[in-house]
Amino acid sequence: MTSTVDHRVRSATSFRRVLAGGMAGSVLEWYDFAIYGVLAATVLGPLFFPGKSGVVQLLLALATQGLGFVARPLGGVVFGHLGDKFGRKPMLVVTFLLLGTSTAAIGVLPTYHQAGLWATVLLVVLRMTQGFALGGEFGAAVLMVSEYGEPKRRGFWASWPQAGAPLGTVLATVVVTIIGLVFPGDAFDTWGWRVAFLVAIPLLIIGFWIRRSVEESPVFQAAKAGAEQKAAGKKKSSVLEALARPRAVLQGLGMRLGENIAFYIYTVFVIAYATRYFGYARGDVVLAVTFASVCQFAGMIGGGAWSDRVGRKIAMLVPAVALVIWAPVFFWMVGTSSVPMLWLGVCLGAFFHGMLAGPEAAWITELFPTRYRYAGSSLVFQGSSIIAGAPAPLIAVWLIDSFGVGAVVGYLVITMAITVIALVTSRETKAVDLDRVS
Repeated sequence: MTSTVDHRVRSATSFRRVLAGGMAGSVLEWYDFAIYGVLAATVLGPLFFPGKSGVVQLLLALATQGLGFVARPLGGVVFGHLGDKFGRKPMLVVTFLLLGTSTAAIGVLPTYHQAGLWATVLLVVLRMTQGFALGGEFGAAVLMVSEYGEPKRRGFWASWPQAGAPLGTVLATVVVTIIGLVFPGDAFDTWGWRVAFLVAIPLLIIGFWIRRSVEESPVFQAAKAGAEQKAAGKKKSSVLEALARPRAVLQGLGMRLGENIAFYIYTVFVIAYATRYFGYARGDVVLAVTFASVCQFAGMIGGGAWSDRVGRKIAMLVPAVALVIWAPVFFWMVGTSSVPMLWLGVCLGAFFHGMLAGPEAAWITELFPTRYRYAGSSLVFQGSSIIAGAPAPLIAVWLIDSFGVGAVVGYLVITMAITVIALVTSRETKAVDLDRVS
């Protein structure tokens, strides 16, 4: 049997490659989702849902984005089971290829005026494919880094794949901004937007080259070689094992609820909200979200490192409470129609979110034993996408259109309160030995 010392020593020689591979996939996956979010709030509605009012077009475009989230739990279940059975590395490669090719395909889709209803159907299929791939991709990237990383610094290292979200958002908004400058006005709305999706092709090539050379997780190899892993494989799937002990799954879902909703309010909904209801220029809002993503990245890395010192619970509770307090302040700032106030509101909200999400990656992986860690983590990461990420922009648009901004503030506060409760009732997991989690 491979000893803990042996696989830890060996993992040190491969860790940089694992981290680079995890980051490459994480950036691509969130670039894919962010680019659709930015364009859904601006140009995709009229192209694929013509003949509707502006609000209905926006809702339909955001709903199509939400379909990607619906497919994520299915991908998490399928790839989670396969990853616990065959290893993390094969899933990293397969999900990455699937995600990148489906994104690039959106860039060559015909519009509704060119192909009628088929254009909308193909868009939906590709969004579902993206979501299915992402369902297995993110859990694998976080697990590989967590299982390779030094236990005492796991929070810091695991926060890097997590930080692929703001980096992908930055890349997406920068690409859209550059394309908007090169192809202004009608040129951007007619065909310039396609370039943003086709950028996935070089990202796919680079990421695939990195991930091919990544070695399998040493923690997984050690567990697979052990008698416990062999016995567990004869009983039932890792997904069923994770669901048989629902406490960790429920706590993870509760924690992700407010965190996930906050992310999409500050990065997707704010673009439509600020431009449609307060007349901000699209470029000003996109630039604010871009800079806010940099703040979010800093918050994630800082939060992950802080959790290695004070523990996961304290490191996540502090920013969670801060987000509850910040919600009404943020919407007041946006409502002033002042660009500097918009920047301050979005950036601080994104920073608090980053502080919360940074330690989350290590915390979730530490909740589950190796034999069903991939499945359990994927159920948490992707299950929350249906109850939180997918409907968040839609619910926010509906709430503000029906009841006003106070309803959206209440939505954020209530869901973040659930996150606080999940954290308070959870156990501390800082620096646990992943080989011995049971």
